[in-house]
Amino acid sequence: MTDNARARKLADRIQVVVAETLDRRIKDPRLGFVTITDARVTGDLREATVFYTVYGDDEERAASAAALESAKGVLRSEVGRQTGVRFTPTLAFVPDALPDNARTIEDLLDKARAKDAEVREVSTGKTYAGDADPYRKPDDEGYEEDAAEAAGAEAAGAAGAAGRAGGDDDADDTDGAAAK
Repeated sequence: MTDNARARKLADRIQVVVAETLDRRIKDPRLGFVTITDARVTGDLREATVFYTVYGDDEERAASAAALESAKGVLRSEVGRQTGVRFTPTLAFVPDALPDNARTIEDLLDKARAKDAEVREVSTGKTYAGDADPYRKPDDEGYEEDAAEAAGAEAAGAAGAAGRAGGDDDADDTDGAAAK
């Protein structure tokens, strides 16, 4: 089997050769404004898939697909002549779904922009449900009592943690006496 780099190089070359041949040699009137977007070759270099887009409506796309199918032999012989590989890969033409996907994404982004504008319009002139700054400050009334309660709770928590970390202090001290 071949490495992926060789297959990629061959695919790139096939893309260029097919595009140039369509532009210069194929004179089919059914062939519309076709753009070769990508080409992929299998690992054994036997089959090539050529992706294309057609500018126009569904009728022009169908006509261009038929023109590409009828020109497949000419295109394959030109690919074989210009690439110089031992076995010329068979060509399969597949319409590229990228423009349709891009159109769908653009539609979704337009909907999101419209929703954002709607939310922005509704929220204009509105205020928060509570204070703009919900945190207490030293100049607020009752701040000292809350600070004292928090300090007492913190001290109680620290004493409990020290008791757990220090071991069992209220048990008989026989180990301590033996160690002295």
